[in-house]
Amino acid sequence: MTQDSHPLVVVAEGSDSRPLEWLKEHARVVEIGAADPAFFDRLGEASGLLVRTYTKVNAALLDRAPKLKVVGRGGVGLENIDVRECRKRGVEVVYTPDANTLAVGDFVFGYLLQLLRPWEFFRDSVYPPKEFKRIRDMVRGRQLNELTIGILGMGRVGRRIGHIAANGFGMRVIYNDLLQISGLDFPATAVDKAALYRESDILTIHVDMRAGNENLVGPEQIAMLKPTAVVINTSRGEVLDAAALAEAIRGKKIYAAALDVFSPEPPAADFPLLGLDRVLLTPHLAARTTTALENMSWVVRDVMAVLEGKAPKYPAPR
Repeated sequence: MTQDSHPLVVVAEGSDSRPLEWLKEHARVVEIGAADPAFFDRLGEASGLLVRTYTKVNAALLDRAPKLKVVGRGGVGLENIDVRECRKRGVEVVYTPDANTLAVGDFVFGYLLQLLRPWEFFRDSVYPPKEFKRIRDMVRGRQLNELTIGILGMGRVGRRIGHIAANGFGMRVIYNDLLQISGLDFPATAVDKAALYRESDILTIHVDMRAGNENLVGPEQIAMLKPTAVVINTSRGEVLDAAALAEAIRGKKIYAAALDVFSPEPPAADFPLLGLDRVLLTPHLAARTTTALENMSWVVRDVMAVLEGKAPKYPAPR
């Protein structure tokens, strides 16, 4: 097959170098963002489209992509892609559900250890002896093996969190999920949502942004948490009511929080959790390891499988 006969694939939000070079051996590749004035001209000729988080693949975009056969999402969530509309038009959607599971699991426990074991770092100079002793005498952390972690959403990342919590730290694990869960390799107890909120020392959120999940954890749910509870969200910003969370922390109704995701992204200058003690805010970094990012970019394999008439390994759920 000559290069001119290769299908055209538009890469809208970048790709790691090795997967991108592999794709260029199998397709004609145009790297162009959706904000570029020439984007829709190129998309109109494309058979494939690669996106990540911010390109909205909806009816309006699909109307301008008459030759499109496949959309590849380099990542886990599919809320920026109207999968039903794609399928209605004969456009397959593929993604990388396993790409960042390990990375996000690491990140959650990094959050926990920082919040529950105060570090009191020193770098440029040592603490004076009196202050050194005062810190040692006053600072007290909490051991993870003494705590219950509640997992809201027992998908791939939720299972990884549970595995680390139970098998690595000896924590009690409880969870709530829409589905009946089986085949776990760690001890865990399914509970209803009210029990999840009441019993969790740590509530960690791992749900997608499907219809009905906006503010899934809102004032009513936050009010059920213990005053010593920690809330972690590395899933989607929309599922957690940040204003209600900030109010609870100010009022000492919960102990701490860590958020890696926001609605919108980036958050506005008046984001309610800014400036609060015992709050960690990070700019959507949980999946940003070298390995995870490359894993996400390898969605190109499934894109080419579809374009070659083969079954993809990871089609979007139907």
